[in-house]
Amino acid sequence: MTAMAERTSQQMTVDEFEKIAKFAAAESDAVRFEFIGGRIGDKGMPDGDHSEILRWLQQRCMQVRADLWLYGSDQGLQVEAYRKGRARPDGSMAPNGHFAGQGEWADPAGVLMTVEITSFDSDTDRREKPRAYAGAGIPLFLLIDREACVVTVHSAPDPEGGGYRDTHSVKFGEKLSLPDPVGIELDTEILKDYVR
Repeated sequence: MTAMAERTSQQMTVDEFEKIAKFAAAESDAVRFEFIGGRIGDKGMPDGDHSEILRWLQQRCMQVRADLWLYGSDQGLQVEAYRKGRARPDGSMAPNGHFAGQGEWADPAGVLMTVEITSFDSDTDRREKPRAYAGAGIPLFLLIDREACVVTVHSAPDPEGGGYRDTHSVKFGEKLSLPDPVGIELDTEILKDYVR
C-alpha cells in the first residue's frame, strides 16, 4: 500500500487539517478550507450577491441588537462533537468583542447563531452544517438558500439527535422571526434582488 493510499484510508486528524488549511491560506487568498464530518472541503469564495446578503443581515441585526455583531467568515469555529470539526460560517452572531483573544478556530461557546448563504455548487450548507452547529451547541442556524429562494431557521439543538429539533422556513419575500436568544424579525423581500 502506498503512503497516499494508506493516508486516505485513515481519517485525517484536526492537527493535520489545520496545517493544510494554514498552508493553503498562505499560498492563496482564493482558497479556504473546512473540516466537517471527518472530511476536508473548500469554502467557496463569495460573489457580489452573497456579500450583499451578508451586509443586509449585518445591518438588520445592528438595527435591533446593537449589543451583538454578525462576524464574517474570517472567524472559524470548532464544531461537531468533541470539537473535531472546523467550519467557517458565513456569519457568526455573538456579543461584541466575543472573539477577542481567540485564534483562527474559536470555541463556539457564546455564539448565538451561525449563518450560511448557499453557493450553487454544494449541499454542505444544507446537510452537514446543521448537524455540526447543533453538535457544537449553537442555539440557532440560519440558512439562506439562494437556489430554493427559501430562508430557514433551525433552533433547539439536539446534541443526542445530531441536529436541531425545530425548523421554520419561509419563501423569499415573507417575514421570518428568529427566536430567542436572537429575537429579530426579518423581512426577506430584499433577498429577491440577490438571486440570479
